[in-house]
Amino acid sequence: QVQLVESGGGLVQPGGSLRLSCAASGIFNINARGWYRQAPGKQRELVAVVTSVGTTNYANSVKGRFTISRDNAKNTVYLQMNGLKPEDTAVYYCNFNAGRQLRDYWGQGTQVTVSS
Repeated sequence: QVQLVESGGGLVQPGGSLRLSCAASGIFNINARGWYRQAPGKQRELVAVVTSVGTTNYANSVKGRFTISRDNAKNTVYLQMNGLKPEDTAVYYCNFNAGRQLRDYWGQGTQVTVSS
């Protein structure tokens, strides 16, 4: 049974930091792990991704502030978010892409709110 469990969202002041975690079970042959976000009235967008060989890619809006990392032994992906801005406010979803069919698996989403 596939399960992705996210944690770490919350309310933070501008300039603050949060660390998101996403632990997966039941997923094998992982191609990439990533984080997406969706703000009210906007489409879901890619925030950061790390491939199976460790290559990372970031949205321009978060480069230099966010860091994606993974723990293969725990099948977990993290998103360290520093220098948070109000425009980072969104629901953040983790994503695991796996198998030859490039199937996507999604977490339940965690709310991140940046406000003073």
